[in-house]
Amino acid sequence: MASWSAPSPSLVEYFEGQTSFQCGYCKNNFGSRSYGMWAHSMTVQDYQDLIDRGWRRSGKYVYKPVMNQTCCPQYTIRCHPLQFQPSKSHKKVLKKMLKFLAKGEIPKGNCEDEPMDSTMEDAVDGDFALMNKLDIKCDLKTLSSDLKGSIESEEKEKEKSLKKEGSKELIHPQAIEEKLGSGEPSHSIKVHIGPKPGKGADLSKPPCRKAKEMRKERKRLKLMQQDSAGAFEGFQAQGQPVCLLPKAKSNQPKSLEDLIFESLPENASHKLEVRLVPASFEDPEFNSSFNQSLSLYTKYQVAIHQDAPVMCGKSEFTRFLCNSPLEAEHPANGPECGYGSFHQQYWLDGKIIAVGVIDILPYCVSSVYLYYDPDYSFLSLGVYSALREIAFTRQLHEKTSQLSYYYMGFYIHSCPKMRYKRMKGAVRILTDYGCFTDDPPCLMVFIRTTKKTQVRRLLCWSMQTL
Repeated sequence: MASWSAPSPSLVEYFEGQTSFQCGYCKNNFGSRSYGMWAHSMTVQDYQDLIDRGWRRSGKYVYKPVMNQTCCPQYTIRCHPLQFQPSKSHKKVLKKMLKFLAKGEIPKGNCEDEPMDSTMEDAVDGDFALMNKLDIKCDLKTLSSDLKGSIESEEKEKEKSLKKEGSKELIHPQAIEEKLGSGEPSHSIKVHIGPKPGKGADLSKPPCRKAKEMRKERKRLKLMQQDSAGAFEGFQAQGQPVCLLPKAKSNQPKSLEDLIFESLPENASHKLEVRLVPASFEDPEFNSSFNQSLSLYTKYQVAIHQDAPVMCGKSEFTRFLCNSPLEAEHPANGPECGYGSFHQQYWLDGKIIAVGVIDILPYCVSSVYLYYDPDYSFLSLGVYSALREIAFTRQLHEKTSQLSYYYMGFYIHSCPKMRYKRMKGAVRILTDYGCFTDDPPCLMVFIRTTKKTQVRRLLCWSMQTL
């Protein structure tokens, strides 16, 4: 590798004042407001600093939404790949791909993927757990006002459901006595009263139990298994033999890499190859695949976004996804591929079926866009590509330790297409992110996701800002 020299300074043309144009999310003619500048060239470190402050690029145009004036506030989100654990829904997507590659199996049912404007743009609504641990940089006041409407509506739905449950559930006195006798906190216990004898009830069977209670019991048994001494004492105190404990599983859960790179049989039906190509017309591999990539982009935009073919031609494709202001850099302590803009191409049997446009920066991999062949939407390529990019970020981290984040684009609370990014559980302010001369006070927000439950409420704990 040739010796690396320091990059040239960034050259940008700043547009004074705010720019108003049609919003791509709510279609408001003049509702989207942002600051902008044209980046003739830019170092990867300068762009890293900009996206950490809420800026983002579209081709060579770099913009930052005016959060308190724009119709659809856009919050920068990022994922911690090193702490990421695939959920059940993610494992299903990966297994679906493996079955298709190994045996050619096509899943039954219609694909419910929702087109988005980021790498995860066709992620299904149930895949919230992909954002296992995220940071959102935003203005707390703006975020609170955006979430206020949804919180109120969810509270009303919760009150209605509680009223309905109140008529079906009673507090059983005997259950309360058992609760008090066990030494546990004396909260009210809701006990479902089964049907009366003579009305279809089978008294020989045990009463029905809530699924939530059964999950709690399984979790308690699992914790007891982890501490054999504690489990022994617990069962002895209840006068039960220890041999009734179910055997603990010795197998460790598979990592994301194990699920993605699982070996295929020699006679596999299909072959999938992922190639990382620099987004540069000086690269021969990028040039040789340009026409095929362009055709795929046009097919995707017409089928998914209902764009007219003239609106997604060669010039638009080149401006949007090929031209980049980032200067390629290859420092000695950086990744082997270097820093800059790339196309991550997914080749299936010698044909491109998806392309993920990404920026590799000093501290992160930033998702720019994803387009794919609609004929293969049954493979959930948006979710699959995002998982591959998370694994790719972890791979880069092994060589470059400071590169440890995966930026997933914007979260737009008011946009129905962004529901797959909707926060489950609570939003908690952890620390100050920093204040800048042209920005309002920004905070780092940590989102903790849960599984199998819908959004009940979004809670915000404020902390002192700078």
